[in-house]
Amino acid sequence: MAANPAMTAPQQLPPSPDVIEHHAARLREALKTAQPIPPIRLELPDASIDDAYAIQSANTSFWEAAGRVAVGAKIGLTARSVQKQLGVDQPDFGTLFADMAVFDGDSVLAARLIQPKVEAEIAFVMARTPDASRLTVAELISATDYVLPAIEIVDSRIADWNIRIIDTIADNASSGLFVLGTTPVKLDGLDLRLCGMVLESNGDPVSFGAGAACLGNPLNALGWLAAKMASLNRPLVRGDIVLSGALGPMVPVKAGDAISARIEGVGAVRVRFE
Repeated sequence: MAANPAMTAPQQLPPSPDVIEHHAARLREALKTAQPIPPIRLELPDASIDDAYAIQSANTSFWEAAGRVAVGAKIGLTARSVQKQLGVDQPDFGTLFADMAVFDGDSVLAARLIQPKVEAEIAFVMARTPDASRLTVAELISATDYVLPAIEIVDSRIADWNIRIIDTIADNASSGLFVLGTTPVKLDGLDLRLCGMVLESNGDPVSFGAGAACLGNPLNALGWLAAKMASLNRPLVRGDIVLSGALGPMVPVKAGDAISARIEGVGAVRVRFE
């Protein structure tokens, strides 16, 4: 029996450009004032992942026009448990800007952030653009110049970290700052899947993990991002920094904390919060 047109659910229209800009501006203001806002999804209950990326993209364009320089990308939601919690089956990404970088061992003013947490990651530095038509492990290794240990300082402009997938994508994948180690390591003979990680706060171990926690292997996360960026006509290029996603659980931090991460075969990296 043919469906009754009157019973067919109306097609949901995407948010207008004005609505996208409204929410992008809310996030910019939260970043500027360090005052969090209610979840985006509460005002956009029917928003899609594409809508969330549209909000993120609006802010990326705004910041680049204001002079911020993009230096790569961060991958989020690489832990299967977190994907399940947020009801998604894929990672997400955000843009890294040069002014988000913190030097190894330097201090960060805690007041610069809203509700920071830290996680240990692998940072890939690209030698060239990966060939999107042949994203094998061999191609990804060949396209990588070297790796570094990294601490990602994640933050959320959404109050109380009350986030779902729409909120975190719109909010540049809950990005904050990042710290890179200073000794490049080639991938020759390095099995990232088996690299053990320990994250310490004030000398006490607070998070453990390994490369396998990141989509089974950080190279898998890199491959996902390379394909995603190519599909958006924004391919990774030489010199881009790619943060792989967490190798273990993230940990809240506060003023006075000294954080260090050690990744077997890759090295160590440190940061303090003042």
